[in-house]
Amino acid sequence: MNRRRCATAAITLVCALTVLASPGQAFAAPEPPPATPGTRVHKKSLEDVRLELDALYRKAASATDAYNLAEEQTERQSAEIVRLAQEIVKGQARIQELRNRAGAAARAQYRGGGLPTEAQLMLTDDPQLFLDSAGRIAQGQKATKDLIGELTRTQADLASYSKDASTQWQKLEANRLKQARAKKEINTQIAAAKSIEDKLEKEERARLLQLEQQAQYKAQTAWLSSGVLKEINGRSSEQGKKAVHFATAQVGKPYVWGAEGPGSYDCSGLTSQAWAAAGRGIPRTSQEQWRLLPRIDIRDMRPGDLIIYHADASHVGMYIGDGAIVHAPRPGRNVTIAGAGSMAILGVVRPDK
Repeated sequence: MNRRRCATAAITLVCALTVLASPGQAFAAPEPPPATPGTRVHKKSLEDVRLELDALYRKAASATDAYNLAEEQTERQSAEIVRLAQEIVKGQARIQELRNRAGAAARAQYRGGGLPTEAQLMLTDDPQLFLDSAGRIAQGQKATKDLIGELTRTQADLASYSKDASTQWQKLEANRLKQARAKKEINTQIAAAKSIEDKLEKEERARLLQLEQQAQYKAQTAWLSSGVLKEINGRSSEQGKKAVHFATAQVGKPYVWGAEGPGSYDCSGLTSQAWAAAGRGIPRTSQEQWRLLPRIDIRDMRPGDLIIYHADASHVGMYIGDGAIVHAPRPGRNVTIAGAGSMAILGVVRPDK
């Protein structure tokens, strides 16, 4: 409960400082000052810049999800290829063993004068030997039939393993190409955003951050004004508490796309590792978390649940109670606590439902 109060107090303080910093213009970008000698004139207002950066980082986040999914699939396919290779080696060894046994039977027949065992039996004058040999012949015939059957099955399994390995290899290569394309897209979008930010003066960057906070505060206020928080009073599960404890302990660590800790995280890297620490494996990406985890009504939300953001499910944060989330926002920002309604909510999923 103390952590929840601290989270609420932190959000309230940030929002209050944001509002106080711009009296009378809490949510609007300032008018550009008149041009004077030596003053740089921007064709776009800082609010336009903020929107442009937001769009670029959203594209980077979507590409990061594609990269992470391709990486996860690549790891699974690599492991499957290794397993199939091991099965192929075992199958080859088994076929060699069966061939050796068949060869031994052929050599034994050759040593018997080249006559089949049945023919040798018919030529014996010893009744007891006839009876004993008849039983051995029946056993031998069954063993030969079983040997041929096992050899056929093992060869069929070997062919199947080889075909599966080839299929997995093709998928592996396709996912590597997806990774490469996603990586290029991520770097392109981040480089474009960084190029814009590098052109800003120190004061402008500070004002840009302030505008980001104001936009988030405005969205959070509208969300809270809907009365939704009055109906959100679910108690977290034991696993949910552990996940929240892990996630909030990462506050202050930098966002790095594709990172899963311990020194840095992207948005879904943080949530997946938090739930892994709680003993619950969940999908790696925000889009897969949205697709595969049980969905719940936002009014039934409880700490530990994951809030999926934006129409393309490209961002995720963990609800920690009192209308707040912990999340890894974007490149250039650190893991932080923010208002749960500060971004466009797509829906909520519960890993331990």
